[in-house]
Amino acid sequence: MRAPLLREKKSWFLLFILLFAVPVTAFTADDEALITRASQVLGPLPASMPSAENPITPEKVTLGKILFYEPRISVDGTVSCSKCHPIPLYAADGLRKSIGHNCTENPRNDPTVFNAASQISEHWIGNRTSVEDQAKQSVIGPPAFGMPSYESVEKVLRSYAQYQALFKAAFPSDKEPVTVDNFAKAVGAFERTLVTHAPLDAFLKGNKDAITAQQKKGLAAFMDQGCVGCHFSPFVGGQMYQKFGLFAPYWEYTKSKKVDEGRFAVTKSENDKYVFKVPVLRNVAMTRPYFHDGSVDKLEEAVWIMGKIQLGKDLPKEQVQDIVAFLHALTGKIPEDVMTVPLLPSLE
Repeated sequence: MRAPLLREKKSWFLLFILLFAVPVTAFTADDEALITRASQVLGPLPASMPSAENPITPEKVTLGKILFYEPRISVDGTVSCSKCHPIPLYAADGLRKSIGHNCTENPRNDPTVFNAASQISEHWIGNRTSVEDQAKQSVIGPPAFGMPSYESVEKVLRSYAQYQALFKAAFPSDKEPVTVDNFAKAVGAFERTLVTHAPLDAFLKGNKDAITAQQKKGLAAFMDQGCVGCHFSPFVGGQMYQKFGLFAPYWEYTKSKKVDEGRFAVTKSENDKYVFKVPVLRNVAMTRPYFHDGSVDKLEEAVWIMGKIQLGKDLPKEQVQDIVAFLHALTGKIPEDVMTVPLLPSLE
């Protein structure tokens, strides 16, 4: 009596398999193709961003993190690396242009220091060769820390016994370890550990559910439309310079109050007018406002503008939304140990 019913259930089960197995298989194949393609131009993040010139050691990182929060080496005692790069805000302060000592405005928007050590240079115009060079020059930078000399910075640091001990532990072979060069190496070592792994990395490693269907569409569009021509590498940018406004003057779309000639200020070459370092897009959804002058607040608008002036394309609204969704898949988790604020040395 039960055999026909059993056969009927099996038939429905087979029909279910026939109806749904092919789409699932096709979806999986599409995912695998997308992973393969994206891995070739992007790829997952490494664990850190090492440097042959400045090897990362635990002692350097410990010292560098403390120095990252140290304001007493600024001319008015208010500026530290963390002021312009607050860690909980994804190491970007959210201002159009950051404020240095005595309320001095910086010339350009401060990008995040997360994943920044991977770049070909630092600053929008590439006038800092590395995170170490950036740290060193910042302490005497007129709009930043504003100290009168490197010697004045060293004098402050040497006045703290705890700093002397920390520098000695980080640079044991140096006769005089408390120097600005070692300050820069310590801060650089800390920043080289600031890697934020994101859902995209899990996807590229084979977790097909790590990003949404819309984010997958956005990733495909990001590659199809040519965004990866500049925003490539595991850091999704930071590897080259490019003119901002290939198809139209950028200020016509960003409504910038001041026209910035970019890298021309460094090289004095006409070919470098309006040329900037291509920014890293990791955590871009968390680090508005956008562009070198912070002129655009919304990520959707920034993506559309990039389509117009860099690609010569009027990206449809739906595709802009897909690309923005993909950019959210670049938002990484800030490591817990990085979030912890260290105690600063005190005078004994």
